[in-house]
Amino acid sequence: MAPRILLARHGQTQWSLSGKHTGRTDVPLLDEGRRGAKLLGERLHQPPYDGLPGIEVRTSPLARARETCELAGFGARARTWDTLMEWDYGAYEGMTPADIQAVRPGWLIWRDGVPEGETLAEVTARADEVVTWARSQDRDVLLFAHGHILRSIAARWLSLPLDFAARIRLNPTSLSVLGWAYGEPAIETWNDVGHMAGSA
Repeated sequence: MAPRILLARHGQTQWSLSGKHTGRTDVPLLDEGRRGAKLLGERLHQPPYDGLPGIEVRTSPLARARETCELAGFGARARTWDTLMEWDYGAYEGMTPADIQAVRPGWLIWRDGVPEGETLAEVTARADEVVTWARSQDRDVLLFAHGHILRSIAARWLSLPLDFAARIRLNPTSLSVLGWAYGEPAIETWNDVGHMAGSA
């Protein structure tokens, strides 16, 4: 069977809650984010996943992703990978979309990029590196990372341009699966937060 990518977005942080662009700033998880990470882990250790024996696990080195990975029960099996770091937002780090729109009306990150940070081409290249690596594996892979880079990986898994990612939102501690349909790359599951039901 061709390998799949399971995508786990990190838990809620104060910046993700307020909508701030959180690239390389190491913002910690909130209690809600830690709870969500544990619930995600419980889900991945129950059928049909059963702890994902033998799966290759990688995590972004940023604390919010690493802690999510650890709380979900995969820390001992995970290798950190800089390629999974969030987009470097440059001058827009810590700003909300509304803040940016106030100085740059009509701005869309997936089309317009960011000043003093990573270019669209650079983010595309990183996403392509992940996709190429995942497809070369002889088993499924589980990635703990961040909203924009995971959406970018999904777009490139489908061989679509990066701006497709604008159309696929991703919530904290969500689970998504990129797989195959009739031999073509496909989204099997997207932004699934069923494990969060009743967690408030």
